[in-house]
Amino acid sequence: DWHLKENARDHHTSKFSSKELIVRRGQAFIVTFNGTEQPEQNLTFIAETGPKPSKLAKTQATFGISSTVSKESWSAVLQSTSSNSVSISISSPPNAVIGRYKLSVQSTSSGSSSPASLGTFVLLFNPWSSGDDVFMPNKAECEEYVLEEFGIIFAGNKNRINSFGWNFGQFQGDILNICLSMLDRSLNYRQDPATDVSHRNDPKYLGRVLSAMVNANDDQGVVLGNWSGKYEGGKSPSSWTGSGEILQNWKKSGFKPVKYGQCWVFAAVLTTVLRCLGIPTRTITNFSSAHDADGNLRVDEFYDASGNHLNRTADSIWNFHVWNESWFSRSDLGPSYSGWQVLDATPQEESGGIYQCGPASRNAIKEGDVDLDYDCPFVFAEVNADCMYWNYDPATGKKTLIFSQPTVIGQFISTKAVGRDDRVDVTNDYKYEEGSTKERDIFKKARKKLGLEDKFDPTAPTPQEIDQKPDISGKFKVAGPLAVGKDLNLILVLANLQSDAKTVHANMTAWSTVYTRRPVHEIWKDSISVTLSPKEEKQFPIKIPYTEYQQQLTTDNTIQVTALCHVEGGIQVLVQRDITLDNPTIDIQVLGEAKVNKEVDVEVIFTNPIDTEVMDCVLQVEGNDLLRGILEIDIPPLKAGEKSSTKFKLTPFETGPKHLLVNFSCDKFADIKTFKMVNV
Repeated sequence: DWHLKENARDHHTSKFSSKELIVRRGQAFIVTFNGTEQPEQNLTFIAETGPKPSKLAKTQATFGISSTVSKESWSAVLQSTSSNSVSISISSPPNAVIGRYKLSVQSTSSGSSSPASLGTFVLLFNPWSSGDDVFMPNKAECEEYVLEEFGIIFAGNKNRINSFGWNFGQFQGDILNICLSMLDRSLNYRQDPATDVSHRNDPKYLGRVLSAMVNANDDQGVVLGNWSGKYEGGKSPSSWTGSGEILQNWKKSGFKPVKYGQCWVFAAVLTTVLRCLGIPTRTITNFSSAHDADGNLRVDEFYDASGNHLNRTADSIWNFHVWNESWFSRSDLGPSYSGWQVLDATPQEESGGIYQCGPASRNAIKEGDVDLDYDCPFVFAEVNADCMYWNYDPATGKKTLIFSQPTVIGQFISTKAVGRDDRVDVTNDYKYEEGSTKERDIFKKARKKLGLEDKFDPTAPTPQEIDQKPDISGKFKVAGPLAVGKDLNLILVLANLQSDAKTVHANMTAWSTVYTRRPVHEIWKDSISVTLSPKEEKQFPIKIPYTEYQQQLTTDNTIQVTALCHVEGGIQVLVQRDITLDNPTIDIQVLGEAKVNKEVDVEVIFTNPIDTEVMDCVLQVEGNDLLRGILEIDIPPLKAGEKSSTKFKLTPFETGPKHLLVNFSCDKFADIKTFKMVNV
């Protein structure tokens, strides 16, 4: 008798729906044997894991019954005996290898040599245990970062942060087995299974291996990335609402990568896997996130004379980027670097020859200690890189610096609050205040550690270029709603900063982009010439009709508007703005009280806000403990302005606060998402 219920309750594993014992390391669990005639002193237990269990590699343990629990090794203590049964409390050390174990017992007195198998159990990390590397003293944080299956992911851009719900679903049906098979499909396991398994006691090792396995690069991992704006042959990255479907599809297809993902999908899947294994983990969104491909802590962007954003370099500044933080100690670096560690499963740059990233200590990033393991320079650049904008002439290959910005990268770094559906800003945990001397000192320290201070960089702008002052300033102001289906109204504001008149020729473009600011389609272009009197400010209204951008918009609903201003006798000025258009809203109503095992009606309401018919409407619904799997409902076409009401039934099977996630798509609007908390 494995005492599944009691052990699960004591080990915080009750949410797993398994017939197998699932326990956490460094903590005792009870088993009872019936029909043992042996005096219990003569019993020896064997716990083993992996393909080649060995005592040396700590993947096999042999232990008899003792009077006390050992902190350093596996042990068994007698709990109680009766005429035909014996109950034994088995403890594993807090640094035991995690994974699936076989447990056998051998009687030393009867002379029988072959041990009897008792079955298998799964051992996980234990954030509730003070001896564990992943120990998290705050219980509310353990609840959120290990046991919570619902998350909120922040997206949009720094001017307009939006968010959507995600179903991590780490305790669903087969997810634990899929996570364990993920470890057995890693490159490390394929190269040397026994050594790989012996390292599975170490959260830094597992975090790094899993950051590689969640992306498909190198190892036929879980999710295939696609940033093209075209997603034929798979599901568009923005259509997913949870990790369960992705992980199950990966397994069902015989472990072929699932199409397609972008950064939040990689981060959400990694959150699911790490929470499932017991490592406290959360998703982090960084706005204006730098992808510094050449490691010089500088991101270069190039524009042609017409103001088109050129794809000339691997450097880029994403509207937002999502990665993970996991909580564990860093015995390799020292206590001041323990705590939150950055892991990133999005395949951006190779590390050690494969697409993996982290764990990078968040404290090391803040202090500029970029020489520490793992991948600190890349993460440091994501939140701190300096930004250089250049004008590039393809005919001559000549580049001219337009301007540089040291404070634009790494803003509003966000994560979900503990126990609430709110945004928490953690920017100050990544860096000192922008513009402060401390922040610039740390930046210099990082450059020095990377050897960038001493060597001449021919691609860098000269101090004279950096110090040059423009004669005019410009900005795009929003003049109307930013909504898909509405015309886009902006105002280009140009101001003469000098006390003599200036003539300006401005070339303007608007492109649809993906959230990484990669241009996909040109939507609009125009140019103006104007003379500005001394200190004069002028406004130029811009209107981009819905009919012009509708066909070109990507599922990210993002448009980049640029004006490259050529000032006679002065330096060029680049004005740009990244715009994220809001989708229309959908509304969920739960009609009645939600009770366990009782049907309750749910109504989803959507009104078509545009003056043409929308077709191919599909509603996708999921929610842990509210319904099994994913519900898909086809909705008839909606005429201009028409309102649709869709009803379906739920039968909740657990009490407590649950989240229902809804995704609505049609031919004119992609992936309108919302969620509703349902108190069962």
